[in-house]
Amino acid sequence: MSIRSKLVAATVVAVAGLVLTAGVGIWALSYLGDRFDAVQTAANARALGLQLKFDVTDFNGWQTAYGYDDGRSRPTYLASVERFRGTLARARESLRRPQERVLLERLDAAAADFERLDGDAWAALQAGRKDEVKRILLGPEIANFRRAAAAAQALAVAEERYAARQEQRFRDARHDAHRYLIVAAIVASLLVIVLLVTAHDLARAAEGRLAEDAEPDPDER
Repeated sequence: MSIRSKLVAATVVAVAGLVLTAGVGIWALSYLGDRFDAVQTAANARALGLQLKFDVTDFNGWQTAYGYDDGRSRPTYLASVERFRGTLARARESLRRPQERVLLERLDAAAADFERLDGDAWAALQAGRKDEVKRILLGPEIANFRRAAAAAQALAVAEERYAARQEQRFRDARHDAHRYLIVAAIVASLLVIVLLVTAHDLARAAEGRLAEDAEPDPDER
């Protein structure tokens, strides 16, 4: 092989090593970035599920409170319902999987029935019909609360499992990226060795030519 060919081969080897290392590094960063984004999205969904679960329990508790304190806790109940509705709206915007949509629909329907009966309970309280208030709050409203709580609990469990899967996928992706980077480093090291061997051969060839040029011509002696 000529010196020129060896120089070209050495250049190709050097470029290949750089391209391989850079390519694997860029892929690893992109891959881990995608998996991290998925983990963050799942964590946000889990937080929404837990918040909905809390909100359902919260507004039910404040309804019971105003039923027994002659309506003094009614403003707090209304604020709790408003907070729940805001959380539910955010969940509808971000939770798009079929299972999530079904559970959100169940939760919304149960909460709507709860609020409708709450209007009856409030009207009865204002009219002084306390026995009717208790009948509503401790009867059909408990049933509506249980429906809403069951849907919220199922959603929270589903989001917890989904988040756990995404976290495991991120750990697997990190392991894969680490493994591929090690392989790339080994291959790049081998290419560097090839480059060094080629450089050594070129140096020896150059030294040999210099030695030949330095020898005196026998005809000139």
